[in-house]
Amino acid sequence: MPVDEVLAARMRDALAAHAGISEKRMMGGTCFFLSGNMLSGARRHKDGVGRFMFRVGKAQETAALLDPTAEAVIHGTRKLGGFVRVDEDACDDGALQRWLQLCLAHAAALPAKD
Repeated sequence: MPVDEVLAARMRDALAAHAGISEKRMMGGTCFFLSGNMLSGARRHKDGVGRFMFRVGKAQETAALLDPTAEAVIHGTRKLGGFVRVDEDACDDGALQRWLQLCLAHAAALPAKD
């Protein structure tokens, strides 16, 4: 499955103002990191739906899942704690920025990785 460059570009643009951001192709898409800690990801799934993945942290996961656009992330058969996903159609630029603020706050509280 090819990486969805349109979704990755939206994420890249939304994170452009933040220092310490890097990216890596993994999990079938493009993942974004702050100081080596995963923030988010973007990919198009086999069902054709583009989705964003947000690492909000386990402490914020329950509150994040109260948003009707958010779902738990299941990778293979395993639920990824602290992560939510949102379909691209439910994530306009304002929503993308709101989700990323949660991700950035979580990642900023973690020690930097090499």
